[in-house]
This record gives sequence, structure tokens and C-alpha cells, in this order.
Amino acid sequence: MTEAEEYPPIEAYGVVGNLETCALVAPDGSIDWFPFPHLESPTILAAILDADRGGRFRITPTDGFESERRYVGDTNVLETTFRTDEGTATVTDFLPPASRVDHPKKVLYRKVGCADGTVDFAVELEPQFDYGRADATIESVDDGVLAEGGDERTLLESPIDLEIEDGRITGDLSLQAGEEAWFLLRCTGAEDANTDPEAALEETIAYWTDWVHDCDADDDCAFEGPWHDSVVRSQLVLKLLTHAESGAIAAAPTASLPEDVGGVRNWDYRFNWLRDTGFTVQALMNLGTADEGRDYFDWFMDLCQADDPAAIQPLYGLHGESDLEERELDHLEGYRGSSPVRIGNGAAQQRQHDVYGELLLAVDEMRQHGRGLSDDEWTRIRDIVDYVREIWDEPDAGIWEVRGGDRHFVHSKVLCWVALDRGLAIATDGGHDAPLEAWRETRETIREDVLEHGYDEDLGAFVQAYGTDAVDATGLLLPIVGFLPFDDERVQGTIAAIEDRLLEDEIFVLRYDGDDGLPGEEGAFVLCSCWLIDALALSGRVDDAQSRFETLLEYLSPLGLLAEELDPETGSHLGNYPQAFSHVGIVNSALYLGYARGHETPGPPPMGIRLGEPSVDLES
Repeated sequence: MTEAEEYPPIEAYGVVGNLETCALVAPDGSIDWFPFPHLESPTILAAILDADRGGRFRITPTDGFESERRYVGDTNVLETTFRTDEGTATVTDFLPPASRVDHPKKVLYRKVGCADGTVDFAVELEPQFDYGRADATIESVDDGVLAEGGDERTLLESPIDLEIEDGRITGDLSLQAGEEAWFLLRCTGAEDANTDPEAALEETIAYWTDWVHDCDADDDCAFEGPWHDSVVRSQLVLKLLTHAESGAIAAAPTASLPEDVGGVRNWDYRFNWLRDTGFTVQALMNLGTADEGRDYFDWFMDLCQADDPAAIQPLYGLHGESDLEERELDHLEGYRGSSPVRIGNGAAQQRQHDVYGELLLAVDEMRQHGRGLSDDEWTRIRDIVDYVREIWDEPDAGIWEVRGGDRHFVHSKVLCWVALDRGLAIATDGGHDAPLEAWRETRETIREDVLEHGYDEDLGAFVQAYGTDAVDATGLLLPIVGFLPFDDERVQGTIAAIEDRLLEDEIFVLRYDGDDGLPGEEGAFVLCSCWLIDALALSGRVDDAQSRFETLLEYLSPLGLLAEELDPETGSHLGNYPQAFSHVGIVNSALYLGYARGHETPGPPPMGIRLGEPSVDLES
């Protein structure tokens, strides 16, 4: 088997989940990633990180085939249809959403149905508990085959006889037209649960269909356009990455998918980054998913309530865990030899001053949607703003979490300015007690400092960090967060410099062109492409922005999913997948383009309109 056959392209995978964990399904019907019981838990299946030792659950035709993938309507129920010379059959994969349907959430359902002819399948389950570190025992039982390892166990309930050999469970299935078979992977806690597979499927489809964004033909939907379906799929991805218990949203459901295939840029993204809060809340609220927006807001407000501002971390576990020790799994080879394989994330211990501005953007966004602050909540927010006054002039690791030492990043300074600016607006609007004059003084000091040290007159643009001439895509956010208006020549100069030095083929935007302390290269960052689209749309270059957005959407996976990055040369997806921030970018770019084309949303204008003084005439 070739490397390409062992490791399908990242964008070839589909994702299903139950609002607590997710599974990735390859085009050949192999589930190659499945942490349990939560996203950040150790894996039961991880062949995507090691084809030989990771573990998989595969149901695939024994003869040559072609496969097509689709989600059932606007749901997270995945269908893989196989066509062989002898017939056509479909494997349907799903997990019932936790606390949303009356079926056990800890059961992975796989339905195999034959539409015509005859199709023979090979069934293979190779569980590898705890990333393959736990010794597993496998035995036949009345209902199927039971596998145990570490603290977890699985029961494969099967309609066919199964054999056990060398840690693998195998069997053969033959279906004729009109026949179907169900395979249920019952995980710890669901071995004896009552299940009705057909009812579980119907209720899961009904849940997603009822939940997802919908608009009548007569509605003036802000997301109207040829990208509407892509926005809806992005919404479904964001929901799939939302933890049902806490409301936290994972950056991605995977760990260590490489930003540079064969390289070392492999990170665990199964956590929530506070820097994502402002733009994520904006996306959720404008999609009409107000409950999810409020739950997410309440979750990170609780984190702020619990910690002294100095102790607030850039990222947390989905239950609020702060100990995210980064470790390397040397026994796994990594996706296509990309090592080391890492779990946990050392960035949790970095100093990232931009986090505070992102938090204040989210608080202000919720204020715009009518969510006030209690006295206790305001006390914590006031403490954060006061803390920013103390530390804004210190170096940090920045939004990109560089590992080459702290620096005076322009974006971090600007987001500290945002913390003061939004803190002043929230205090004034809500009548909250605050040292307003002191905050105004610091806000102006930060602004003057950034304009003096962060802007390069010769380049005609803002740079990545003081004392360098490197350009950073975060410069596109300066007008969106209100630091300068869109028509300011320094903003337009920065956009031009980013187009000149970071842009490839009109749509692929690199994060920066400076050294980050790591070997190797990375792809273009999807979110940065979205930032460029936003900046162009709100600078009056609406047709240009729309053209680039439509080009970007051509690189969506066949299922409408996006990884963190794209390879500018091949269009292949890189990094963890699907990536929440990439899909947030799709939603917000569609939102800004909608505004620029004259559409409105039921709520307040989004922050790029409200704060950024756009050049485009939104009334035209």
C-alpha cells in the first residue's frame, strides 16, 4: 500500500460527532480518528497519525470501487456511497447529539445499505486505546466482540460473525439490493443501553435539520449569495465543535495534523483559545444561534471570574482545564511521517496580551446584542482592563504563539488598545464604575506608541513587531477593530504591503514573513485570506473582495470543510481539520460582503461596520 493510500489527503475526510467528541471518516469507509469520551481525551482510533499502530474501524468493499461523500441535507450525518462493478451501497455514519435526542450518545452508528446489485464488504476494527499505549484485550461475547484497554472499552455489535486475530477484529459482509446491516460501536457506558438504530438516525437528522440556520425566500438574509450553503456548513461545523456541557468551542477536533507535511509543525488543537472569542461570538449571533453564543460567552466569563487577570491563559480545556502539558508520542510516526506527534499544548503557558482585547471585543459584541453585565462580571472586566494598563508595554508571544522568544508585537499592542477602548465604551454605556480618565490616558499612550514604533514610513505599512520590517496579516485587523479608519493611508498601505509580500495567487495569504523560531515552512492561513476579503470589502473594493471569496470557496473540501491552512501550490489542506477559526472566517466574510451589498441582519451591525468606519457606502 502506498503512502497516499495509507494516508488520504486531509481534505478527503468527513467528520461526525455528538457534541462531546468527533470521528473522522476516510473515503474508503475507515474511521481513522476517534478520541473518547471527549475531544481532548485519548484516542481509541488514530490511524490518521499512524496507519499501522493508530487503530481504525473500516467497512470497505472488497472489490475495486469509487466513492462519493455527502451529508444528509443540512446535518452532520455522513453518507459514503460506494460503486463497484457489481453494485452500489452506502455507509451512513453518525453519533446522536448529547442531551439532544433520546438515544445514547456513546454509540457510534454505522449503517450499511445496498441500493442495487451485490456488494461485498470487509469489516475491520483495530482498537488502540490511549493513543495505542494501553495493552488491549479482545474477546467474543454474546452481542459481538468486546475490547478493553486502560480505562476504556468498546463493544462492537455486529450482524455477522467476527474473528479475532493479532489484535484485529475482522468479518465479511455481503449485501444484495434492498438489504441493510447495522454495526454499533458501543463505548464505555453504553454497552447495555437500549438502542433503536433507525429511530436514532431519524431523530439525529431531525435535530440537525431543526437546529440549523434557515431563511425563507423572502428574507433579506445577510448571508445571501452563492456562498449561502458554505455558510450553513460552517455553522454545522462550529456546532459540532461545541461541547454540550460547557459551551466551549474547540479549535479543531484533531491533534498533530501537520502544517508542513513531514515537518515538526504539529500541534494539538482540541482546546478552546480565548483569542477566538470576539469573532466567534459575532459569527454565532449573526447566524441566529443565540443560545450557542450566550453559552460560549458565559463559559469564558466564568473563566475570567475564576482567575486573576495575570493568570488567564490563552487556551483551556473544554471543561476549563488549565493543565494542558505538551507531550510527544514517540511511538506514532505522524501523518505521512510528520513528527513529533504532540498532545497537549505548551502555548497554554505563554503570555499573549492580545487575549484581553479579544475578550473585550466579545463582551462588547454581546452588549450590542443586549447582554448586560452583573456587578461581579463588571468587576472582573474592570480588573482585566486595569491589568492591561500595567502590562501593555511588555513583550509577549503574540497571537501566532511564536516559539522564538517574546517580542513587542504590533497586534498585541493594538489589542491592548482595544481592551481600553471597549472597556471605556462598556463602562460609559452601562454606567459602570471605572477610572475613565486613567483608561483614556493609557489608550492614547498605546495608540501613540504603536503609530511611532509599529509603523514603517519607508514601507508605508505597519510591521509585525517593533524594530523589524516583517509584515503580518494581523495588520488587516487594524481598521476592523477600530484602531484606524479604512480610508487611512496607513491602513491602505498595510493592505497593499500584505498583498505584495504575503499574498499568492490572489487568495492565499501567509500569516507573516518573519522568523518564528521553528524550522520548515507552512501553508497559507485560511483565516488570513478571510481577513483580506473583509478588509477589501469594507475598503470599497467590494467586487474584488467577492471575487476572491468565491475563489477561496473553491478550495473547500468536497464536503464543505476547511483545515487551518492551504498549500498555495497544490490547494491541499494542511493542519488540524476541520478548523473552527477557518469556518468562523467564512461566516464573517459572508457577513461583511452581505453588508457591503446592502443586506442587513436582525441584530446590530458587526464590529467591522460598527467600529471600523468602512469606506464602502453601506446604504447604496
